Amino acid sequence: MRTFFNVHQIRDAEAVLFGEVPVGVPMQRAAYGLARVVAAELTARTGGVAGRTVGLLVGSGDNGGDVLWAGAMLRRRGVAVSALLFAPERAHAAGLAALRRVGGRVVDELPTGIDLAIDGIVGISGHGSLRPEAARVVAAIKAPVIAADLPSGVEPDTGAISGPAVRAAVTVTFGGLKPVHALAPEHCGRVELIPIGLRLPDPYLRELEADEAGRAWPIPGAFDDKYSGGVVGVRAGSAKYPGAALLAAGAAVAATSPMVRYCGPAAETVVSHIPEVIATTDIDSTGKVQAWVVGPGMGTDEYALEELRRVLAQPVPVLVDADGITLLAAHKELLDGRDAPTLVTPHAGEFARLSGTELGPDRVAATRLLADTLGVTVLLKGRATVITAPGGPVWVNDAGSSWAATAGSGDVLSGVIGALLASGIEPDLAAAMGCRAHSVAARLAATNGDLDVGAPISAAELLWHLRPAIRALRRGPEEIA
Repeated sequence: MRTFFNVHQIRDAEAVLFGEVPVGVPMQRAAYGLARVVAAELTARTGGVAGRTVGLLVGSGDNGGDVLWAGAMLRRRGVAVSALLFAPERAHAAGLAALRRVGGRVVDELPTGIDLAIDGIVGISGHGSLRPEAARVVAAIKAPVIAADLPSGVEPDTGAISGPAVRAAVTVTFGGLKPVHALAPEHCGRVELIPIGLRLPDPYLRELEADEAGRAWPIPGAFDDKYSGGVVGVRAGSAKYPGAALLAAGAAVAATSPMVRYCGPAAETVVSHIPEVIATTDIDSTGKVQAWVVGPGMGTDEYALEELRRVLAQPVPVLVDADGITLLAAHKELLDGRDAPTLVTPHAGEFARLSGTELGPDRVAATRLLADTLGVTVLLKGRATVITAPGGPVWVNDAGSSWAATAGSGDVLSGVIGALLASGIEPDLAAAMGCRAHSVAARLAATNGDLDVGAPISAAELLWHLRPAIRALRRGPEEIA
């Protein structure tokens, strides 16, 4: 499991460490790790280290010190190092002296043609976008950028970006992963963690590793049958949107649910395409289920509202998505007295309907507040999906790409998670597992086995790759590296 710690948690842990080790030791550990990653990147990109050129973007404080010390270490390995100081009077004195002793240069402008740049403009105490001069310098850099701790201009605890910011190829972070590394992956690039000896508390965010999701995936045992593994009911689709029914029901089947029961106006269409689904046109004749998926393509008229009401009245877990969320936003009383778990899966617009306010930059705090207010588990969709149950831990899932940003993709996700709910998995964990499988399926569909090349996909292609994605999760991380 990957764990992420907010600024307050990191600062508290650093304060303890600084009282236990000699002055400067944590910075030396961080700088050595940063220099090692930079050297490896130089080798991978240019074939060597000695004779290469690196530019340092140096702000004030300890983050700038990390970069200056790393620059000194690289200079000793034959790298030509130039440092641009954004606040010379507040530059880290010992780090700057170390760089100068080994022949590093302080410059007014970075040389053209550098092989790599290291971003040390601001650290985890920084807030807001890059200031104009820093933004100008960063915009002019053509070389890949390696960020120290986090990309400057990106908020450390929320990943919010309000203006110019560094977009790093690699981020080297120290002591522990921060929320920004999960919430703004497109600006962080690949993230490398350098341990420096911090003792950290319970994490602010957590993310399932691929093999963890695979190990937890429900697989039939020797004495299971088609009922004991969890039956999921799907109320989705309409005459206008029959595809939603096919995608949601098909995903529940592909997620290895031993039985899927569908009810709705698309029953005939569903059976013609997925003959193993037990399909009816009304809830009363659906039969017993252990969990429901309700809402995708269902419509928002009075009939759909009554169907939602009847589903939520049942004492089993219910996932509400799409049209179901629109209805629930206007009829929150449907949750009154409900004891069984409820999971809602909004995108940003649906989230605003449910909460009554626009999402805002702090997606984690907003998700927590909505979960606590409604008493439901919330899955806030995005490239980095945020999941939490009332009073519970917060999960995040970085999809690794935006291939799944396609019409119908959410219907597939709902079916997958519904199958996991029916198997008895807790809603927040089921959501985290479903998101992981969904993102792997999107990657497999987009790349078709060629992990260096991708192409746009449809929700149908995503569905077709769902079971191979689950197999890959169960085989281990090397299958999807």
